Amino acid sequence: MDEKNKDLETQAKEPASGASPEKLPESQSYTRSEPNGDAAVHNPETASTKDIPVEAVHSAEGVTPEGEPFATATKEEAEASSTHAFFDEAASEPARPATQASRNNGTVPPIPPTRAGGGNLSGNNGGEPPKKDGKKKTVWGAFLAGILGVLIGALIVLGFSWGALHDDNNNDATSTTSNTGTTKKVTVENTTGTTQALEKVQDAVVSVLNYQAGTSIATGDTTEDEASSGSGVVYKKNNGKAYVVTNNHVVEGANKLEVTFSSGKKAEAKLVGTDKWNDLAVLEISDKYVTKVAEFGNSDAVKVGEIAIAIGSPLGTEFAGSVTQGIVSGVNRTVPVDTNGDGTEDWEAEVIQTDAAINPGNSGGALVNIEGQVIGINSMKISTENVEGIGFAIPSNTVVPIIDQLEKNGEVERPSLGVTLRDVDTIPEVQQQQVLKLPSGVDYGAMVQQVVAGSAADKAGLKEYDVIVEMNGKKVTNSMTLRQILYANDVKIGDKMEVKYYREGKKETTTVTLTAASSTNQ
Repeated sequence: MDEKNKDLETQAKEPASGASPEKLPESQSYTRSEPNGDAAVHNPETASTKDIPVEAVHSAEGVTPEGEPFATATKEEAEASSTHAFFDEAASEPARPATQASRNNGTVPPIPPTRAGGGNLSGNNGGEPPKKDGKKKTVWGAFLAGILGVLIGALIVLGFSWGALHDDNNNDATSTTSNTGTTKKVTVENTTGTTQALEKVQDAVVSVLNYQAGTSIATGDTTEDEASSGSGVVYKKNNGKAYVVTNNHVVEGANKLEVTFSSGKKAEAKLVGTDKWNDLAVLEISDKYVTKVAEFGNSDAVKVGEIAIAIGSPLGTEFAGSVTQGIVSGVNRTVPVDTNGDGTEDWEAEVIQTDAAINPGNSGGALVNIEGQVIGINSMKISTENVEGIGFAIPSNTVVPIIDQLEKNGEVERPSLGVTLRDVDTIPEVQQQQVLKLPSGVDYGAMVQQVVAGSAADKAGLKEYDVIVEMNGKKVTNSMTLRQILYANDVKIGDKMEVKYYREGKKETTTVTLTAASSTNQ
């Protein structure tokens, strides 16, 4: 074997110093917010490019990876060979280090890591296989092929990135570049239906702080400490005053109430009135720091699946103004609640169900549609380990008439019987038969425990231990259903209502003329 063949073999086996595989840079991902699926902040779509990996592979100069000389090829075939080799062999052939030449008193530059084939792009003796004395030309062709491969890969990555950046026609992007064309800074302005809705209402949502009496450990003096916090919505501004709607359970037991605005400003709040049955309350504040007033939407027009945005102060003022987004999961839901804290459900609230995240502190905040209108006041959620994303809001069409009455009268006037009740199904069966003397098969109804003197029930002749089983033509199964019949929207003070009941085992009928009762009484 002559000297030149030995050199070629050496180049095919020895690794070239400094030669190492390279990867194209990973492409940038751009996130685009869409007006569909709080609290977060957010259920948004993401447009991103794919990584274009290019595996580095080396081979000997002028020979195949197996050490054999190239077969005769035309110039066009040689060019095609190098191009196909870059794409076809780079991902499959294991890396083979290049050699370092020591001839001609210098070193030959290592073959670029993206080079995969044995042809050259510069042409070689009219398309003939590389000869031993054409070694420098072969190296130069390999180098050019490698550079071309890197450029192709870079252009592909830039193309994907550019397409993702301009995917949303509503996004305006500006950038500054250096003289080499490298992007230094990208600014994306993203305006969506959600952001537009928030601009209308977010500053109208406030934090509500509940201060209650306490005792100082150091001095023993009476103090007012923050006992709890929730959220509220500014819905009216008039004559230097503003009005905030929140939940009754947010303000319950407070010695002092305070409102914190999105700007961080604070204002002392006066409790105007509460309604425990619908868990609503109205506060009065100075309008000095009020910059936005919320608009109520029509909750009867709400559809399942439409966008729902919850705004409030989860876990306190530290996270004030938090936004979560979801959809309306259900309408006209009825949820049993305990209004007096005795552990017994005594009311069924009609609510809107949503999967927008609602957490402690969100109570009293706004549930907003995509138009920025308040469609509900966030009130409660199901909180167990095996339940996720079930929250409830009081519909705006229920809220508006209640807060109007609270603002004007400080209470809600509802029809009243003037009795206290106990559910029959909580009474032992022996007492049902021996004391109430209910006939067989009657194990339901609302038993009268006490009758208020001069009340509608008293005037109608109802007495203790009477068991009411029907009102206004509707079956009464317990005290909860009785209240739902009595507090229905079509029932007014002064209406006459037929009542059927059992007394001493005998079914009787009477007519009750309904009188007014405050929101704290039945």
